[in-house]
Amino acid sequence: MVHTNWAGNITFGAREVHRPGAVDEVRALVAGAGRVRALGSGHSFNRIADTDGELISLAGLPPRVEIDAAASRVTVAGGLRYGDFADRLYAAGFALPNLGSLPHISVAGAVATATHGSGVRNTSLASSVSGLELVTAEGELVEIRRGHPDFAGMVVGLGGFGVVTALTLDLVPGFEIAQYVYDRLPAEEFAGHAQEILGAGYSVSVFTTWRTDQLDQVWVKGPRTQDVPGPRWFGATRADGPRHPVPGMDTRHCTTQLGEPGPWQHRLPHFRMDFTPSTGRELQSEFFVPRANVVAAYRALDTIRDRMSPLVQTCEIRTIAAEGLWLSPAAERDSAAFHFTWIDDTPAVTALLPVIEELLSPFAVRPHWGKLFTCDAATLRTRYDHYADFERLLAHYDPGGKFGNDFLDRHFTRA
Repeated sequence: MVHTNWAGNITFGAREVHRPGAVDEVRALVAGAGRVRALGSGHSFNRIADTDGELISLAGLPPRVEIDAAASRVTVAGGLRYGDFADRLYAAGFALPNLGSLPHISVAGAVATATHGSGVRNTSLASSVSGLELVTAEGELVEIRRGHPDFAGMVVGLGGFGVVTALTLDLVPGFEIAQYVYDRLPAEEFAGHAQEILGAGYSVSVFTTWRTDQLDQVWVKGPRTQDVPGPRWFGATRADGPRHPVPGMDTRHCTTQLGEPGPWQHRLPHFRMDFTPSTGRELQSEFFVPRANVVAAYRALDTIRDRMSPLVQTCEIRTIAAEGLWLSPAAERDSAAFHFTWIDDTPAVTALLPVIEELLSPFAVRPHWGKLFTCDAATLRTRYDHYADFERLLAHYDPGGKFGNDFLDRHFTRA
C-alpha cells in the first residue's frame, strides 16, 4: 500500500507502516526496529516524517482524553487531532489558548514542529505542553515534564527523541469568540498601521495573493476590547458574506464569520473539521521574522510579486508571541510569519524558495520545520541560540540515530 502525506505530494519511503493499537505494541516495535519514525496526520510538506526504515502510525492508539479539572490540564493521545477532543474540553468548561488554522492536525505532529495559530499574545501550540510521554530508542516509556532540564529542547523535537504517545496540555477557562472579515486592505494602510492591525483581535490573519496593491482579506477573531472595528477599517470594508482565504473556494469549508459568536474551537481555526481544509492539492512554506520587521519583510517580498503571484493560492501573515522552546521558529522573539499556500508545482516553487529566503535573510528568517524550505544547517545554526544544545540532546537520547532520517541527518549532527 502506498502511503502519502495529507496533500498527496510526498510518498513515504518506509519499508513498512505499522498501526499499533496499544502503547506496549509501540514499545516493542521501536525496540526491534532499525530506523523508525512516528507518523501523525501527515500534514507535512517535506520529508521530516519520512524514513527508509519503518513508520509507526499513532492513529490506532486508544483515543485517550483525561481532563484534570483541578489542575486545568488534559492528557491526550499523541495521534489525536485537535478537532477530535476540543468539543469535549468546551463541554467541561475549558479551552486551549489557541488553535491552528486546521483542526485536522495531530497534536504530537503539531507540537513537534511548533505549529501555531495567530495572535500577538499567543504562543505556538507547543507552549501549552506541560508534559510528554514518549517511547525512546530502547523501547522504554519515559515522561518528561515541565521543569526537567531537557524539557525546552524536547517539546519541539522534530520526532528525533522518540515516539510521543501522549501529551499533557495546559487549559484555560472556556470562552466564546466571534470573527469578522475585512476585504481589500490597502497596502499603504498595512505598512502604516501593521502593528495595530495585527493586534486588533485575539487572533488576526492577513491574506494576500500578491496580485494587487491591496491585501485581499483581514480575519479578526475576538477583538480584545468591546469595540469591534467598524464597517470601514483602515480603508478595508467589512465583508457582507462568508469568505474563503483562497479565491474561488467554497466558503462552506470555513468556520462561521460575520460576527456570530461561537465556541473557541469553532472560531479560532479557519476551517471546519467536517470539510477538507484549505484546497487539498497544494504545497506550503512558512517563514518567520521578528514582528517588528513585518512591514520591511512585506516590502521585500513585494519586490518579487510578479514571480510569486502565479504560484500563490494565498499567503497568510500572522503573529506568534515569543516562547522559550529551543527550536520553535518563534524562540525568544515575538514573530510574524508569512505562510504560503502554493499551487502543486514542486519544481517551480522549489526554484523560488531560495529567492524568498535571501530577501528575508536580513531579518534572520526561520522556516517552519514541517514545510518547504531550502536553508541549510550552517545558516539555521546561526539563527537559533540553542541549536548546538539540541544536537547534544539528540546524541544523548538517540546516539545511534534510530529516529533519524535524511531530513534530520542533513540539518543536525549528534554532537
